Amino acid sequence: MNHLTMAPIPSENGVLGDDEREEEEDDSEEDEEEEDVVEEEEEEEEEPRLKYQRMGGSIPTLLSSDAACCIAIAERMIALGTHDGTVHILDFLGNQVKEFRAHNATVNDLSFDIEGEYIGSCSDDGYVVINSLFTDEKMKFEYHRPMKAIALDPDYAKKTSRRFVAGGLAGHLFFNTKRWLGYKDQVLHSGEGPIHAVKWRASLIAWANDAGVKVYDTANDQRITFIERPRGSPRPEILVPHLVWQDDSLLVIGWGTSVKIASIRANQYNGTNGTYRNVSKSSMNQVDIVASFQTSYFISGIAPFGDSLVVLAYIPGEEDGEKEFSSTIPSRQGNAQRPEVRIVTWNNDELATDALPVHGFEHYKAKDYTLAHAPFSGSSYAGGQWAAGDEPLYYIVSPKDVVIAKPRDTEDHISWLLQHGWHEKALAAVEAGQGRSELLDEGWGGCPFCVRVGSRYLDHLIVERKYAEAASLCPKLLRGSASAWERWVFHFAHLRQLPVLVPYMPTENPRLRDTAYEVALVALATSPSFHKDLLSTVKSWPPVIYSALPVISAIEPQLNTSSMTDTLKEALAELYVIDTQYEKAFALYADLMKPDIFYFIEKHNLQDAIREKVAQLMILDCKRAVPLLIQHRDFITPSEVVSQLLDASKKCDSRYFLHLYLHALFEVSPHAGKDFHDMQVELYADYDPKMLLPFLRSSQHYMLEKAYEICIKRDLLKEQVFILGRMGNTKQALAVIINQLGDIEEAVEFVNMQHDDELWEELIRQCLNKPEMVGVLLEHTVGNLDPLYIVNMVPNGLEIPRLRDRLVKIITDYRTETSLRHGCNDILKADCVNLLIKYYKEARHAIYLRNEEDEARVKRSDSRASQATERPLSMKTMEVKSKTRGGGRCCMCFDPFSIQNVSVIVFFCCHAYHMNCLMDSTYSVSGKQGKGAASQQGVSDYDEYDNDDDDDEDDASSGVPRMRCILCTTAAG
Repeated sequence: MNHLTMAPIPSENGVLGDDEREEEEDDSEEDEEEEDVVEEEEEEEEEPRLKYQRMGGSIPTLLSSDAACCIAIAERMIALGTHDGTVHILDFLGNQVKEFRAHNATVNDLSFDIEGEYIGSCSDDGYVVINSLFTDEKMKFEYHRPMKAIALDPDYAKKTSRRFVAGGLAGHLFFNTKRWLGYKDQVLHSGEGPIHAVKWRASLIAWANDAGVKVYDTANDQRITFIERPRGSPRPEILVPHLVWQDDSLLVIGWGTSVKIASIRANQYNGTNGTYRNVSKSSMNQVDIVASFQTSYFISGIAPFGDSLVVLAYIPGEEDGEKEFSSTIPSRQGNAQRPEVRIVTWNNDELATDALPVHGFEHYKAKDYTLAHAPFSGSSYAGGQWAAGDEPLYYIVSPKDVVIAKPRDTEDHISWLLQHGWHEKALAAVEAGQGRSELLDEGWGGCPFCVRVGSRYLDHLIVERKYAEAASLCPKLLRGSASAWERWVFHFAHLRQLPVLVPYMPTENPRLRDTAYEVALVALATSPSFHKDLLSTVKSWPPVIYSALPVISAIEPQLNTSSMTDTLKEALAELYVIDTQYEKAFALYADLMKPDIFYFIEKHNLQDAIREKVAQLMILDCKRAVPLLIQHRDFITPSEVVSQLLDASKKCDSRYFLHLYLHALFEVSPHAGKDFHDMQVELYADYDPKMLLPFLRSSQHYMLEKAYEICIKRDLLKEQVFILGRMGNTKQALAVIINQLGDIEEAVEFVNMQHDDELWEELIRQCLNKPEMVGVLLEHTVGNLDPLYIVNMVPNGLEIPRLRDRLVKIITDYRTETSLRHGCNDILKADCVNLLIKYYKEARHAIYLRNEEDEARVKRSDSRASQATERPLSMKTMEVKSKTRGGGRCCMCFDPFSIQNVSVIVFFCCHAYHMNCLMDSTYSVSGKQGKGAASQQGVSDYDEYDNDDDDDEDDASSGVPRMRCILCTTAAG
């Protein structure tokens, strides 16, 4: 059994529905509640089916000076009758809308029509009063005896007959109808004691008297059935019977300790045409008692609850019995128990029991309580759930209190689970979609009956120190509420458990304030065990949602401390990138040996930053680092690179890196690393001996003695030969070639390069003791040394392998060489002759020194002058923009060239003429040549090679006169 604490319905007036009587009874209630708590701990508490609220509004004020005695529920309002004879019309929040001073004594019963436009009341003053709620219409009927029950025709407002039934202590059930001549009463039943209750549904009227319950059908004016009063039930004056129509055919009867449910149905018979039609005779109506059971408590009210029943139970005490008492005069003993609301099935199986803490329950009897409900139909109940808006409401009325009960919904179920600490079940109910989304809305908390599931569950997990579980549930519980997220972020931070929440924090929908993200990142940074989470978070979170500076400020003090892990360094580098501090980020990436650091350098132009990280870059990827260092050798000099690599000798094979760098540097700029060529000799000897000899030949910046020592230590013979040759020790170098290398070809090449005859003799002398070398020497000296000289020096009797073949080869090679020399001499002579001829022809050409003013003047001359100034193809032209200065004179007029402002023709024979002078002489010579052309038969002015000159042939074919020096031509003639 549940002992409930009720809260009032929120109202605009703010009245809570409590009075001072509750304060007077606190002490006695506390003792009882302590006992109840012990019992509840022993037994597992069941979830209630109903929830309860005290009606507020005007109720506390109305009942502070009066007492409620009956209630009626319409679709839009509530009617409450009191002991002073007033009928109060209230809204569903308890606020008074109207009141009717209808009676001078206690109001015993109230009844609405189905439209809720009229309210009928009856009282101990013997009157029945019917008031219109929306007009001034009022009807009052006097019956001279106390009236206990009234029921209006459900269609009272629609019909002009204005029917109602009423009854009381007189024992008559009056059926009042409006006729032409006025209202007329018809007695439907009498003679079986007072009428205690009457209910009208559709065409059926049910009433209860001392004998039992009867049902009357107004449609055919017939009484249908009689249900006998339960045996052993208290007298109606002590405990009135309760009649409730569940629907048009089910009548629920609660009397004393007995419950009966009667089903009334009209019989049908088959017509002649196969159809069914109702039989209007009462004998054809059938009434079945479909359920009947006894209770252990008195029934103070009964109502349908879907497929079950709601019973207002009064637990009788020892003094309760057949003793008559007035419900208006409470018992002074004050030992009554709380009334209970029980939900039972038609088989009397209890589904739920709730004890109601109504005001002054210790002083009330069973007759003092009333139960009413709305709506009147339970047809909307299906599958254990009520349709939205169709939930029934139950009103429990006591003299000083009105309590509203209604079925608990899913939100109430979730709230009850939370109150009892079953947060997992509450969450499961929410996830199943049973709760409204407002349960998880941060702003939804005004209703005192509902608690935010998310916050309550998180609070529970925090108390249990299940931080990780609480964090994992935050996305489900907080959803899109930014304020809720921020509140829990700071709460986790206060508990120093924020790192477990960070993976679940949203970055959009909702997006939190920057501070929330910054606090989260700082929390990760200050916890070494969460540095990996910090790195992944920085990489995954959009940079725009937070500022990197606060996080950087929190991490930088940890640099160069034991708490500075590589992961934290990388996270700090990522933060530097976000904050555009690329050089600092590069320094950390270099320390961390990140492979993509070269792309990072190129992307952000960090060539200046590599100055201090040479060793790290070389260790990371020397193949990419070396070209980078070479490319930017203006920013970081070779001396800086070498110095850093030497300092990093403990971390890596710095000598190998030096070799790679200096080798690449030497290939790009042979003199850039000249200060390190001595070191480079040793590096080549260690790492790439094949490249040492080309380096020795190309470089002039290494010490020969030191290089020679290195080559001796590494037994590098060819390099020794080269160094000895450069040092001038040619004989020693030759000895190394012959005695150690044993390569006579190399020796011959070496001696040939030295151009030293004594060295040839030394070579021959050292080879005489080695017959094989003598033979090879004979083969390779052709063109360099006379083979006969070598043959003459060979001692007699020395056996030379393959001497005959080698001598044949020597002779053949000699002949071939001689032939080649003769051929080359012929070619050389021919080339000399051709070049002389070409020079001679070039020398015959004139150079035309043109003046701009002269050229303009020539262009304006007559056609003959224009034709004369046409330059032949054999004349070269030069433009002179300034006047010629000096002592040069024209060979024709002997005037200095500076006097006349005309162009000049200069020949390679050192003769020069004014253009005009030369042209005049040329025409005169051409005329003479024309007369004697037949006798000369086209003989050229020059030697036999003129016929081979392409330029001369072109000039002759085109008819353009040749430019010739007059003096030289005349002299030749």
